[in-house]
Amino acid sequence: MFRDYNHIESVYWVFTQLCNDQCAHCYNLSGPKGERISEADCMAIINNLPDRIDRLILSGGEPLADRKLLYTILDRLADRYADLPAEQRPQLMLQTNGDLLTGEILDTLIEKGITRFDIASIDRFHKQAGARLMDLADLFASRGVNGDEKDPLIEKDNYLQQHCLTWGYWGATDDMWLGGNWARGRAYQTGLWKRDPDHNFCAILSGAVGFLSGGDSIPQEISIQLWRINPCCPGTKDPLGDARTETVADVLRRVAELPVFQSLDKGDPYRMGESVGVSEEYARKRCGELGNVCLWCDEFLTEHYDMKSLKAAEPLTL
Repeated sequence: MFRDYNHIESVYWVFTQLCNDQCAHCYNLSGPKGERISEADCMAIINNLPDRIDRLILSGGEPLADRKLLYTILDRLADRYADLPAEQRPQLMLQTNGDLLTGEILDTLIEKGITRFDIASIDRFHKQAGARLMDLADLFASRGVNGDEKDPLIEKDNYLQQHCLTWGYWGATDDMWLGGNWARGRAYQTGLWKRDPDHNFCAILSGAVGFLSGGDSIPQEISIQLWRINPCCPGTKDPLGDARTETVADVLRRVAELPVFQSLDKGDPYRMGESVGVSEEYARKRCGELGNVCLWCDEFLTEHYDMKSLKAAEPLTL
């Protein structure tokens, strides 16, 4: 099941939580006062990325609200992977709300290596609510950026087309992506999180499924929230590791043989506690009472498992 973690398929990196908008559903509390990390931290994180990545998604927050840092990151990524053959360099993807995108900025992003643009704001939560979509379509067309693939690039055959300039658009819905799904951040504060204990987000794209092993269609993807290394975009209560001070490969190797994380890799959070005495029956019961699988994961990592020692918090028989 396990692989060389110096080559992984996908990294989703929220390098800033600064944003020009402050959406009610935002899972990481992005906004005009959103959390930021330093340029030095970002350079350290890039040094600690795997030696090969098939795709690297840069997100926020709003990446263009932290444009100077974004440009510095892109320049450093170009240096970091310059010695690889062109076909082995990461495909660089940008996830943006599109509000701040201009022709000049688009030209610079293309020059600095971005080949895929995802406009992730076509929904009722963002203040523009998709009003700029046609203007953005014209802007991309004027630079030869193909818009035929409008959905997020989730098929491996698509996201490995490194030399094709493409863009797409999507947005949060009540059932998928951010809207009403994750019991996290502002979505949790505003009550927009999904109250459905049978909805196993862990088992679908952006959940933990495949974060160690990947699959035929779902990429092996990890999430870095600022510096926090996570198996999923919602993030575990405590991170797997710190990308500023340890390599992503070392962090994945550290957890790869542990049953808790093997279960998450299979997209099965209900059985992640069996090795430390927490039964699937108990997990499903608590998930039902809490109303959301992410809240069950939080409780498990608070009461039953210590992420620092990677051992049971205390002997349990449930």
